[in-house]
Amino acid sequence: MKKSTLIVLVIAAGAAVGGWLLTHRGASPGVNATAQGKGRVLYWYDPMRPEQHFDKPGKSPFMDMQLVPMTADEAGGHQEGTISIDPRMAQNLGIRTAPVERGTLAQEARATGSVMANESRIQVVQSRAAGWVERLQVRKVGDPVRKGQLLAEVYSPDLLAAQQELLLALRSAGEHPGAGSLVEASRYRLSFLGMSDTQIAQIEQNGHAQRRVAFYSPINGVVTQLGVREGAQVSPGMNLFNLVDLSTVWVTAEITEAQAAWIANGQPAEVRFAALPGRVFKGSVDYVYPELMAETRTLKARIVLDNPRLELKPEMYATVTVRSGTKRDALLIPSEALIRTGTRSAVIVAEGEGHFRPADVTVGDETDGKVEIRSGLQEHQQVVASGQFLIDSEANLRGALGRLTPPENESPAGAMSGERSGDEHPAPSMKSMEGMSIKKEPSAGDAKTTPEKRR
Repeated sequence: MKKSTLIVLVIAAGAAVGGWLLTHRGASPGVNATAQGKGRVLYWYDPMRPEQHFDKPGKSPFMDMQLVPMTADEAGGHQEGTISIDPRMAQNLGIRTAPVERGTLAQEARATGSVMANESRIQVVQSRAAGWVERLQVRKVGDPVRKGQLLAEVYSPDLLAAQQELLLALRSAGEHPGAGSLVEASRYRLSFLGMSDTQIAQIEQNGHAQRRVAFYSPINGVVTQLGVREGAQVSPGMNLFNLVDLSTVWVTAEITEAQAAWIANGQPAEVRFAALPGRVFKGSVDYVYPELMAETRTLKARIVLDNPRLELKPEMYATVTVRSGTKRDALLIPSEALIRTGTRSAVIVAEGEGHFRPADVTVGDETDGKVEIRSGLQEHQQVVASGQFLIDSEANLRGALGRLTPPENESPAGAMSGERSGDEHPAPSMKSMEGMSIKKEPSAGDAKTTPEKRR
């Protein structure tokens, strides 16, 4: 009885030891991983440096943490550079996708501009004779004036003498009918000195000369320049007032060089002003300036706008949209899905549940929140339109994208480590990676290294 009991105890102890060994061997990374349903281990990697692959487990040479295995099931057979994110985490991060779809696109140019006075409606009031300003009725720049409004009264000895000559010629013509030519000559002289036909007729009707000659506004507008003050001396050719009619204004838009080729006169334009939110002013391109501005590499286009209530002031900033009359079919994605890095444009393509990859694209025109894709995508693909800035540190995908798809003459390791000159984006911080299941997918040509040696 004692012998059989001993045999049972030995068998039980052996089974326990065997089970312990089997359990620990199955728990070892890379050994019998298939039995756990995780698939064959392809390599080990540091979650902070996923581009570095190691052929056996151990401690990361970069961070004080253990390497993580990448299994065949987790890799899922996706393309090189694919990023895997746990679907629940993607939902929590608000990742939203949008389809690549074909639509109709009209050529559109968006530009900034500014309001300026209509140069064809600027008037200058000058004195053609020497004299002195004895009365000044408009004294401030910016004052509104009406057509025919009295601006100033000037005493001019030359004008006074010319008026007296006209009156003398009129009396001579009454006594000697052959003196009519002298009357016409006197009228011409007064006209050359700046008096209007109405003023000359008043002199003839009243029969006496005016000591002060009045200057009136020729237009409805505002005073933009005041050249004299009361009591000041004036000389021939001197500007007394500069006036401008603001019932119509010009908006000069600066069109980029890439869009300037198709801008032409007559194309419809919409103008919006920050000072007048919600208002859209419609006009058309009146003139395209022939010279490109070398400093800004832009071409100026002029739009004429009606301004009956004088709401548009010179130097106000404007946003101008010019559209061509032709439309074409194009591949479109939301503008918010496009990632511009300065040297290229890219998007994040969704390739099934929880799998994403960056893709370089060539873009065309942009209109109404849609951007044209000329190459790099196909119809019916899905692109990330919201939440695409989650991979890099503190949600900065632009830096991560540069490391995921490095230039041809640079290795992925160098791009990830920030060894490229001018790299402004450091490797992701531990804090930004906490709670995220992000893995770089394998490629057939990935080289393997040991934890003791960096690739």
